[in-house]
Amino acid sequence: MKNEILKRVFLALMLILLYLPILILAVYSFTDATNIGAIRGFSLHNYVTLFTTPELTGMIAGTLALAFGSAAIATFLGTIGAIGSFYSKKRVSGAIGLLNQVPVVNADVVTGFSICILLVVVLGVSKDTFIPLVVGHVTLCAPFVYLSVMPKLRQLDPSSYEAALDLGATPFRALTQVVIPQLVPGIISGAALAVTLSLDDYFIATYTKPATFDTISTYVVNATKGSQTTIKTALWALSTVIFAIVVLIVVLMNVRSARAEKGVIHGEDK
Repeated sequence: MKNEILKRVFLALMLILLYLPILILAVYSFTDATNIGAIRGFSLHNYVTLFTTPELTGMIAGTLALAFGSAAIATFLGTIGAIGSFYSKKRVSGAIGLLNQVPVVNADVVTGFSICILLVVVLGVSKDTFIPLVVGHVTLCAPFVYLSVMPKLRQLDPSSYEAALDLGATPFRALTQVVIPQLVPGIISGAALAVTLSLDDYFIATYTKPATFDTISTYVVNATKGSQTTIKTALWALSTVIFAIVVLIVVLMNVRSARAEKGVIHGEDK
């Protein structure tokens, strides 16, 4: 009984530490306060500023374009890499898996700095282009897609691909119509994780982005150093919007998963 109480107290404290700061920020985003500390009257000024300031809307649109674009490339490369590794010989598969772990455990600042040196200094790619930034985010995200797809591959019947070939399918048709459809949940999870990682990244973007471009992370850091109070408080609204979207997505995914499980149970009962 005592252990159960301690577990619940510990869980409650962790939830408070995680969500209370976000909730406080959300409350202040609906006020006229210019600093955290004294709550003033209710206002939607921060949200109006967020969605009507070209500088902010351009920054958000650019960040989303970068996140979804790099995530699409990373999802393709990570999925193909996982499939290739799974159907390779044991030594080759082990080597690929080991190499895939390096970007995962490596510090983002090292990855960003290394990509900047390789592309800009060694290969001469202009930093005024988006090539170093996109390459950096793909390098960051692709290994996580690989890790999301690989468990689904291990759940497959290893003979399904060969069976499709024996039945007359071409290798490409067997891959696209037999293997990949069974990997869709892992691919979707990897793509969602890739988008999240790209949106959250700061260090790689700092080293590889063009001087005239900002992601949400780099913009927020630079804005907190400035003196534009209106922009700072508008970022409270941006944080609240992002949090609300994430919560909505998680709830919808859980509801969909619960309905799918109920459908499976009802199907078995019949």
